[in-house]
Amino acid sequence: MSRIGSQSGRLARLGFADSSAAAELVAGWADLAPASTVDTILAELQTAADPDLALTGMDRLVRARPELFAAMLADTDLMNRLVAVLGASAALNQHLGIHPGEVDVLAGSVERRDLDALRDELLTAIGAEGDPATPVAPATRSDDLRRAYRRALLRIAARDLTADDPLAVLPEIAGELADLADVTVEAALALARGEVSDWSLARLGVVALGKTGAGELNYVSDVDVLFIGEPALGEDGAPVCDASTALQVATKLASALTRICSAHTGAGTIWPIDAALRPEGKAGALVRTLASHQAYYEKWAKNWEFQAMLKARPMAGDLALAQDFVDMVWPMVWRVADNDQFVSETQAMRLRVISLLPSREANHEIKLGAGGLRDVEFSVQLLQLVHGRADERLRLRGTFTALTALVDHGYVGRADGYDLGTAYRLQRLLEHRIQLYRLRRTHLMPADEVSQRWLARSIGLAETDELMHLWRATTRKVLRLHQRLFYSPVLAAVARIPSAEVALTNEAAETRLRALGYGDAKAALRHIEALSAGMSRSAEIQRQILPAMLTWFTAGPNPDHGLLAFRQVSEALGSTPWYLRTLRDGDAMAEHLARILASSRYAVDLLMRAPQNASLLGDPEGLAPRSAADIAGEMRTAARRYDDPDQAVATIRASRRNELLRLAMADLLGQIELVDLGAALSAVTSATIDVALEVASRGLSLPPMAVIALGRWGGAELSYGSDADAMFVLADADDPNATANATTAISRLRALLAKPGADPALEIDIDLRPEGKQGAIVRSLASYRAYYQRWSSTWESQALLRAGAGAGDEDVAAELMAIIDPIRYPADGLTSAQVHEIRKLKGRMEAERAPRSGDAARNVKLGPGGLSDVEWVVQLLQLQHGAGLRGLRTTSTLWALEEAAISELLTAEDAQVLTQAWTMSSRIRNAVMLLRGRAGDNLPTDVRDLSAVAQILGYAKGESSLMVEEQRRRARLARQVMDRVFWSED
Repeated sequence: MSRIGSQSGRLARLGFADSSAAAELVAGWADLAPASTVDTILAELQTAADPDLALTGMDRLVRARPELFAAMLADTDLMNRLVAVLGASAALNQHLGIHPGEVDVLAGSVERRDLDALRDELLTAIGAEGDPATPVAPATRSDDLRRAYRRALLRIAARDLTADDPLAVLPEIAGELADLADVTVEAALALARGEVSDWSLARLGVVALGKTGAGELNYVSDVDVLFIGEPALGEDGAPVCDASTALQVATKLASALTRICSAHTGAGTIWPIDAALRPEGKAGALVRTLASHQAYYEKWAKNWEFQAMLKARPMAGDLALAQDFVDMVWPMVWRVADNDQFVSETQAMRLRVISLLPSREANHEIKLGAGGLRDVEFSVQLLQLVHGRADERLRLRGTFTALTALVDHGYVGRADGYDLGTAYRLQRLLEHRIQLYRLRRTHLMPADEVSQRWLARSIGLAETDELMHLWRATTRKVLRLHQRLFYSPVLAAVARIPSAEVALTNEAAETRLRALGYGDAKAALRHIEALSAGMSRSAEIQRQILPAMLTWFTAGPNPDHGLLAFRQVSEALGSTPWYLRTLRDGDAMAEHLARILASSRYAVDLLMRAPQNASLLGDPEGLAPRSAADIAGEMRTAARRYDDPDQAVATIRASRRNELLRLAMADLLGQIELVDLGAALSAVTSATIDVALEVASRGLSLPPMAVIALGRWGGAELSYGSDADAMFVLADADDPNATANATTAISRLRALLAKPGADPALEIDIDLRPEGKQGAIVRSLASYRAYYQRWSSTWESQALLRAGAGAGDEDVAAELMAIIDPIRYPADGLTSAQVHEIRKLKGRMEAERAPRSGDAARNVKLGPGGLSDVEWVVQLLQLQHGAGLRGLRTTSTLWALEEAAISELLTAEDAQVLTQAWTMSSRIRNAVMLLRGRAGDNLPTDVRDLSAVAQILGYAKGESSLMVEEQRRRARLARQVMDRVFWSED
């Protein structure tokens, strides 16, 4: 057997994965050191986290510095540190290969340097001079800073990786990393002064936030900061310039500092500076004066912003100015928990972070995942902020020290505190090792076995299975403790129910259910048994929350339907970690879900398509309307994953369904006004058609095309059951196939969106196009111009009053608006013949389209004083006066009514009457759709449905007659206004 072959087998036994390659490298050492020395080095290399990586790095170093063999034999600490670093960090391994002379950093003491020593080390490296409080360095020395930073990092990593107990030294390592961040920012500021010539005009204070402010920084992390700027003071104590000039200079310094720290060069990078926690976030000014900061935090700051200031401390620059900021904001931090919403907002913030995790990463997240670092940090901070108002012993910035204080002073049990602290240290250690490997910001546990083996060895474990078991056990422990500390342990609504009513016999329970208002008590008992039977954790939680849920269901119109829907949702989501936990620990979500399930078949049908959307109820912003641009962006991203148009549009329709559910739930909970709801539904329609049109146009050569919104869509006043009235317009083009291709795209679009399926269809109605049903489906701009100038009818002018850009090309839509404005706002108003024609058309519509059976007054659309009456009054005024009164040039009925009153075309009283009638009729139509899941224009004749509609509108049980009376009164008054304004010959 050859010498290399024999060595290969030996190295394989020592733990080298690629023993053949290792043997070839070691064979080259024969001329550099005696065999005994090589054996000693190999024995040490086998202890590295990654022996192969360490050997490769060692080979580069000893070939560059052959004397290193002797140095390691003479200094075993050097050998241990070098091997540990080479095997645990590919980034530092590469750095030493490029700069072999920096191995000397690992010789001698690697104990923690104090802040002043670190500061001198980095400032000296960049040649900083001048006043020690405001050092200035040449702007060209930024790479020197990066190399000096890397040397200091190398020393810290060596101490960390060779510690007897890495968990014990972790707070100290994190503390020195924070110190290193402080002095690095100070050095970067010195370089910035060398770049900004007028730096002396401004004082710039840098405040550390986040883990940096806590003195618990990671190896690679965004360094959160906040900047305060003020004019510099002269010898007489007076400002040397005005505040505006000082802020400009300070902003230049802050920007340069940020760029220096974040830049990537041949010398490497440091880390990004993140100033996003400043007032107004990334949209706010980078630097503010102290007075500006104070005004913001006193008037506008949100609760989470004060929570972020819990870790604020002076960091660099003008430390006195930074301390002034901390002194100003610190008392406010400890008043934030006085806000009634603080605890619920803090809880919801944590839930939102978990819900936004990508599913592929959620099970590997060390920091943000359930049971991860953020759960510990949020739990500690919440306890601090609640109890620290009165107990100043808890007013600490770091998680390590704060948790110790909470345990010492009785706020957390000793066993829980020990478990939480140990778990937190282990997770931070894993995060450090993972980041140290490539010096990249990551919080994900590796998924492959090779990386897991390296990670396990880096923390002293022999087996990867042991590593993963330990980590999973840690996350479960953190999650359990987090739930106990972070959330209320007792569901308040259940506590209010007498014990005698919680544990009833079946017979007594059936009687109780009937008394509560359940129509089918036996079916209700079956649902309850299905939800709560057994000894599983889910059943236990259900038994805790069901008494409250049963009571909340009865507050809705249909408790039986609510309980059935709750069972269906629970069966779909029972294994989802957040569902029952959130219901149990956040009674607002449970109550809201109960109200929705017991009120609306429409919302339940949408929810059952994707039950996970129930999580929207646990998010403070979850039910807020989204812009058309945001919705379209999400739809577009999803649609582009599919080449097949049916699949692509299916994803678009699924997104639309989610948005409809969001708005329906907000509506049912009273969290959105009618005007905002109409605008939001219109935005969803615009986004849906815009993205679906892109899909339908695939493979077709088309000039720019716009979809013009008409009717309620054009007025941004859509209801749940509205179709999308539209017409299509093409930019002028020479392509003879343009119209045919556009017609094909439109036909595809309408078919894809109207196709029956699991998600709600969207009908695009094009009957209001030129020449109505007989007209072309799409026309060019030139064709529209010619048509409207020569042949348009009065009814078309009226229809165009609600025309607006709906989807597609905005420029094309704007050109069409310019074409139709003279048509819908005629310069001379209407002739007598045109007014007569409009009245005749209205009369014919009432005769032909009004309900033929039943009480016409129950029809809120076409009945007397209904939506149609109000809209025709408004539109007649717009046609008559829109040319001269620009305020009337709106597609919104309600805005037009307001402008008509301002312009004295209507009295204020008449405008209010029409507004109230239109609003109530619109709300009734929406409520009918929410209740039944299908559109309807009539007040229900069924007493139960009528009562349900009244409850959805906010009337109490038994007040449906009041709703009917109010609707008829408003409709009657509106009809009287119409008779005076629309039908009058005056």
